[in-house]
Amino acid sequence: MTRQIFVNLPVADLPRARAFYQALGFTIDDQFSGDSGACVVISDAISVMILTHGQFRDLSPRPLVDPRQGATALISLTCDSRAEVDALCEAAKAAGGADAHPPEDLGFMYSRALHDPDGNGFGLFWINPEPAGG
Repeated sequence: MTRQIFVNLPVADLPRARAFYQALGFTIDDQFSGDSGACVVISDAISVMILTHGQFRDLSPRPLVDPRQGATALISLTCDSRAEVDALCEAAKAAGGADAHPPEDLGFMYSRALHDPDGNGFGLFWINPEPAGG
């Protein structure tokens, strides 16, 4: 069996969050979505559950932290190319997200980071499959 990961994120405005992730090209799995949450399918093995604050509180007794005010987690996602890294970041900005830091090009790896409209952070990166120097 292939392991899957489901990341749960609290969002202030569920319709806005759905639209944001769909603008990045991800799909919503309606089987696991409803009025208090939606399942954003990133890949066959990765999904992000965007949950209303009330639904998120039902899952965790800890107080919610505003990710715009403090770090909660940074979710990193591989991309197939530098162009895909840039395209996802540009789509994120057009859909209400923001750059989290400038692009970083280390030669063997290219990365950027973004925040969704709720301030949740995502690192996007591409690793050069060619060995260094070759």
